[in-house]
Amino acid sequence: MGGLGSTANTAHHRLVPAAPASGVRQGRARRCLPDRSRWPGRAEGDTPPEEGLRELLQVCRRWHFLRGGAEARPALQWSDYLSGCHRGFGPLGVALRGNLVSQWWESALPFREQVLAVDAPLHGPSAAAAPLGLRLVPAEALREALQSTGGSQEQGGPSLEEVLGAAGMLRESLLPGALAQYTSCLELVNRRLPCGLAQTGVCFHTVPESEQHSKKLVRIGERTTSLLAWFSSPRTTGQWLDYWLRQRLQWWRKFAVAPSNFSSSDFQDEKGRKGFNLHYRFPWGTETIETLKNLGDTELLQMYPGDSSKLFGRDGRKNVIPHVLSVSGNLDRGVLAYLFDSLQLAENPLTKKKIAQRKVLKLHPCLAPLKVALDVGKGPTTELRQVCQGLFNELSENRISVWPGYLETGQLSLEQLYTKYDEMSILFMILITDATLENGVVQLRSRDTTMKEMMHISRLTDFLTKYVTSAKNV
Repeated sequence: MGGLGSTANTAHHRLVPAAPASGVRQGRARRCLPDRSRWPGRAEGDTPPEEGLRELLQVCRRWHFLRGGAEARPALQWSDYLSGCHRGFGPLGVALRGNLVSQWWESALPFREQVLAVDAPLHGPSAAAAPLGLRLVPAEALREALQSTGGSQEQGGPSLEEVLGAAGMLRESLLPGALAQYTSCLELVNRRLPCGLAQTGVCFHTVPESEQHSKKLVRIGERTTSLLAWFSSPRTTGQWLDYWLRQRLQWWRKFAVAPSNFSSSDFQDEKGRKGFNLHYRFPWGTETIETLKNLGDTELLQMYPGDSSKLFGRDGRKNVIPHVLSVSGNLDRGVLAYLFDSLQLAENPLTKKKIAQRKVLKLHPCLAPLKVALDVGKGPTTELRQVCQGLFNELSENRISVWPGYLETGQLSLEQLYTKYDEMSILFMILITDATLENGVVQLRSRDTTMKEMMHISRLTDFLTKYVTSAKNV
């Protein structure tokens, strides 16, 4: 989210909104009013929303799920992360988003014979014919054009219109890039309908005026998005819209502690086209995380003017121009939704003081950035670390992400380690001690149950692999 945008800025280019996005149409979505008196998924009498908001923000910054804490002036708020105007995710946030993207791709596996992965550049060619949109303009060229317009001594420079006309358009949606590849991909599926094109990537957008810090400066946000462009016969598009609504809502709920916080609402645009928004209920209200919309054949015909015969796909024995169903998600906002969903504030069993509440991010095993933390207890340090290094390599080779706690020099008690790893959402902590050197037995502590059990080191890889694999099927 932050990486690609920051790259563009450091290259001395400027994002220039060509004009206000007046062409954006708002659908008539039925939004359910949230119960603001409760933290989502929690019982009455639990931590109030304001305290939960602060607790989660502190945890996410402390363990680098999010950036924008002490180094930001002023410190960023949740609205900045929602709008995409921040410095990007931290290492654990990037890993969480990567796992979410991976699960999104796996959700298309049942249709792998019909769904093709595509890609498109972040910016398109010259935007001379496009009056709206975001453009990437070299700062020096823009400065020269403004000086020339202002009647300075620099004469003969390019006009502002010429600079903007030659500037590339930054994509605000993945859909145009996918539709541009429709005809070539149609050949790969032997022109059979239905079929789909899938893509994930960064898109840019103008932050709404209500969220601007200054009325004089327009802020640009960015987000990691997902797209499934589904092409089907006009007679079956309505059925597919209902099908994908059920599938996507079920998918979002699959990884949630409180599935009921994910909901849907229908809308209809000014052209009468139907669609659905999928929401997550944050403490302050619902936010859209994914949109499904039946676009008809309008976008396809506009993308390929002239001879429409190349658009035909086979629906049984008939050749038809397909209707397009767009399923577009905001994966960055999905990451925030799961962070809110996962926060558990429970009493610390060692004390009744509220300040010592046990904070746990109970992210789904498939989404947790780290599955295991390796630490050492009492015993010969060199030998214990050698065991940890060998186990680290074995688990990593089996694609189990590991936190190498044994390399840390600071001395923490076991309770402090448990607290740390619970907040980092690490599923298991493995403790290597001198007993491991004697009989190969390690201590395995669970994030979710806090239970500790003894297990032979030779069983760990198989146990953890089966644990994560089985979690995918729940």
